[in-house]
Amino acid sequence: MNLKEEITNKSNLREKMWAILIDPDKTPLSTLPTLIQSINSCTCNYILIGGSQIFNVNFHDYVSKIKSLSTKKIIIFPGDNTQISSSADGILLLSLISGRNPDLLIGKHVQSSYELKKAAISLLATGYILIEGGVQSAVQYISNTNPIPKDKYNIAAATALAGEQLGLHLIYADAGSGALNPVSKKMISSIKKQLSIPLIIGGGIKSYNDIEDAWIAGADIVVIGNAIEKNEKLIELLNNRMKCN
Repeated sequence: MNLKEEITNKSNLREKMWAILIDPDKTPLSTLPTLIQSINSCTCNYILIGGSQIFNVNFHDYVSKIKSLSTKKIIIFPGDNTQISSSADGILLLSLISGRNPDLLIGKHVQSSYELKKAAISLLATGYILIEGGVQSAVQYISNTNPIPKDKYNIAAATALAGEQLGLHLIYADAGSGALNPVSKKMISSIKKQLSIPLIIGGGIKSYNDIEDAWIAGADIVVIGNAIEKNEKLIELLNNRMKCN
């Protein structure tokens, strides 16, 4: 079963999933063995790897290192079209459908198409929707696009629906790394009601309550990253809560 089928099947069975996002520029190679050991011991479903800008590491070597340590499937969450590695299990092939920057709708995909084919990993065509999170995110700055306002529920829902109608496999609604506020329950619910494909929620997730709120509202996968970068012990705390619920 490929990753698309796996995630879709879990979504159809209403199995709630969560993922830990690792940013190579913020998590040194030397700290990976301890971090991945903690992740291997927890209930998370996937490891996402990526960042808006990666300056200090070789991306393929970094993914390969995590692959050698991890018992979890690894999905690339690329910040640009250079973040590709055959060591991953799959990649979120992102189209920034909330913006109108043609490079991020198709341009970058053309540039990376041959490299992706050579990598021979699962391609998860994903509609990426940036939602206002209370602070300008790196994605917003680098992509030169504006997020959908946090109270424009119908616009976000229609954007997600259009993505599904275009044949995308997943929708990822993101408040951005370091967001002050996660995507609201009403926004998640509004989007999910229009979809028959899995919905990923990320940005501003800081606690188990944030994850649970997103699940209850309709998220299939909830991604947490920045909060774990600041406090790795949060993995154990989250895992204990998961086991109790």
